[in-house]
Amino acid sequence: MEENRSGYRILVADDDPNVHQSLNAYFRREGYQMISAYDGNQALEQVKRLRPDIAILDIMMPGMDGLMVCREVRKDSSIPIIMLTAKGEEFDKLLGLEMGADDYITKPFSPREVLARVKAVLRRMHELNTEDKSAHLVMGNLDIDMNAFTVKLNGQPVQCTPKETEILWTLASNPGMVFSREHLLQSIWGYDFLGDTRAVDSHIKRIRAKLCNEGNNWDIKTVWGIGYRFEVEDARQG
Repeated sequence: MEENRSGYRILVADDDPNVHQSLNAYFRREGYQMISAYDGNQALEQVKRLRPDIAILDIMMPGMDGLMVCREVRKDSSIPIIMLTAKGEEFDKLLGLEMGADDYITKPFSPREVLARVKAVLRRMHELNTEDKSAHLVMGNLDIDMNAFTVKLNGQPVQCTPKETEILWTLASNPGMVFSREHLLQSIWGYDFLGDTRAVDSHIKRIRAKLCNEGNNWDIKTVWGIGYRFEVEDARQG
């Protein structure tokens, strides 16, 4: 299958050598190349220098923690980021998602679980790169080009992660339709996100912060108890 092709580079940033050893064994079997970093500063350097396809960041690392690395990476890169968080660190999980992480895995974890998450991300990336989608949507001052994976507001590029772009596209290309959080998890993350719909809420929060303002003729509305809807003002006004 597509996600098993060799050549994908996966950055693992964790100060525990055992994590690197166990994950490397599984990744190598799939033909993936693993890049190791043992502190936050090294992780950031590796992202900038080697441009991995995915970054797996432990939250608690020496020097610069995973949250800070995630924030720095998101300034100029939209690569998928999976955070590693200790069990019970609910605040860190949510903060990581709000800073731009796409996913998180709770320690202790099984290497098989990490591999499954990585393969799901790679599969989704492959699908997005190969789908026949002459997908270019203009809605008022919003411009979404899924071929180039770019978002513009009032003609100006807005840095959005792949997950943010996909969520925005899904909603905007179906104005008025209500999407449940569970539907968005299944269709965009590509697997059961352990029932944690806060991932969707965190991404919607980031999208709103970047794009939603009073000058728009559209908005992303919350449908309480269900999910979200992309709403456009009366066409007579635009």
